[in-house]
Amino acid sequence: METDLLLRRKWTFRADGKQIVLVKKHYEKSAHVLMKAFIWALYLPDYPTLTVEVPIGDRYKPDVVALDELGLPKFWGEAGYTRVEKVRTLLRRHRSTHFAFAKWKSKLDPLAKIVSAALDGLKRDAPVDLLSFQENSAERFIDKSGYINITHERLDWMRLY
Repeated sequence: METDLLLRRKWTFRADGKQIVLVKKHYEKSAHVLMKAFIWALYLPDYPTLTVEVPIGDRYKPDVVALDELGLPKFWGEAGYTRVEKVRTLLRRHRSTHFAFAKWKSKLDPLAKIVSAALDGLKRDAPVDLLSFQENSAERFIDKSGYINITHERLDWMRLY
């Protein structure tokens, strides 16, 4: 990752004709901010109302979310560490929500085992995507103006149902 990107506290990202400003909290890792931006950019074409770090009245707050006309999540993105119990609860509670769980510099197999176990016997109407971003993801996907160019084809990812 470029050093100047890591040192910034406030980042402006662009994708799909939209712009978002993310502020890195003092306790937050740069990778977490980048993953939120990547999820936002990756799913923005399918969910044009995506927002980042917005409470939705649930016990859990999504990192990235798109709501339907009733205010229920139709897309939910989680970046970084997510407890097993949280994964189970979210998948059970929001059966029609498309989920994306992202990890930084991780293989997908351990996450796939957790999510597959949570999905076992659970009837759902939407997919669950697992994403892995590598250490060089900032250089690969973000240009100097903050435009994110990312597609599933350029990632390590899998979709579960």
